[in-house]
Amino acid sequence: MGGSDARFGVRTVLALMSLTLVAIPFGLVLFLVQDKWSPLLSADNGLRDGLHRFTTEHPWFAGVMRFLSTVGSAPVYFVVFAVVTGWLLYRRLPRLAAFAVVAEVGGAVLNQVVKTLVHRARPIVVDPVAHFSGMSFPSGHAQSAVVSYSFLLLVFLPAMSISWRRIAAGVAVVMVLGIGVSRVALSAHYASDVLAGYILGAAWVIAMTATFSAWRRERGRNGVRPSEGLAPEDAARLTPAALPEPRPAADRESAADATRPGSGDSRQ
Repeated sequence: MGGSDARFGVRTVLALMSLTLVAIPFGLVLFLVQDKWSPLLSADNGLRDGLHRFTTEHPWFAGVMRFLSTVGSAPVYFVVFAVVTGWLLYRRLPRLAAFAVVAEVGGAVLNQVVKTLVHRARPIVVDPVAHFSGMSFPSGHAQSAVVSYSFLLLVFLPAMSISWRRIAAGVAVVMVLGIGVSRVALSAHYASDVLAGYILGAAWVIAMTATFSAWRRERGRNGVRPSEGLAPEDAARLTPAALPEPRPAADRESAADATRPGSGDSRQ
């Protein structure tokens, strides 16, 4: 047991090192923000003013941005992960349930700690579209989007076919980018806040995945392959029924033709 614990300790240290390496870009952005680097401030202010003007001039766009911002808010994630955790416990997957909770809650705590330390004020604009409180750097919405969608993918990928994995990954990327844009468009954050949130979220995902992989290896299982999800062997427990393969466009057209009057079987 002593040797086993030592090996697990080494792998945990390596996981923490991976967090440090990925967090280097975050440290660079933080340094430039704290140093008030002119090119970065100019880009932040330009994007803030440009997106704010576009948002105020196009009500439909403002509505979409508000919707994305709401979807990416903490109460929504709380409900989603409460349901996911309950489902995992119901399917007798307590380790995945615990991992999801630690990853989500830990990421939120990390964001608040960094916000408190940096203490950057939110953008100020004339005629704001929405009002927000709290600190600005890094964007909690951006970080939570990366963390939440990444872990939902990692948990449920084993239950998906290749086609559905691609669809789910595409939806996740669109939502993460959309939520980030919404925070700048609503003047809740500067673009650098959103970028920092993305980087910090990615660093947290990598560190947590590496830690989970080390834990699996210590128990005689294969390490995590992100393309296969966290626990491929639990695919049957993750969903009550396999998702059907998305039909190609040609098949959908053939099915539509078969249902038209006068086509196929003429019996009434």
